[in-house]
Amino acid sequence: MFNKTRNFLEEVKAELRKATWPWDSDPKARGLKKYKELVDSTVVVIIAIILLAGFVAVSDLLLSEALIFITKAAS
Repeated sequence: MFNKTRNFLEEVKAELRKATWPWDSDPKARGLKKYKELVDSTVVVIIAIILLAGFVAVSDLLLSEALIFITKAAS
């Protein structure tokens, strides 16, 4: 069992070395400049979430008003 666990952890470590990370590998980069790609991606995700939330809210409002209109017209 310990051999399987060690083998798994070694494979995970090898795969993580292959990954590209969202920060600058330049040792001279400091502060937010080092994490520019990470910060930019985070901003894009936050904007997308806000837009999606707005779309869902407007859709919900319109559909609920349409349903109220239909039920009042039917009665």
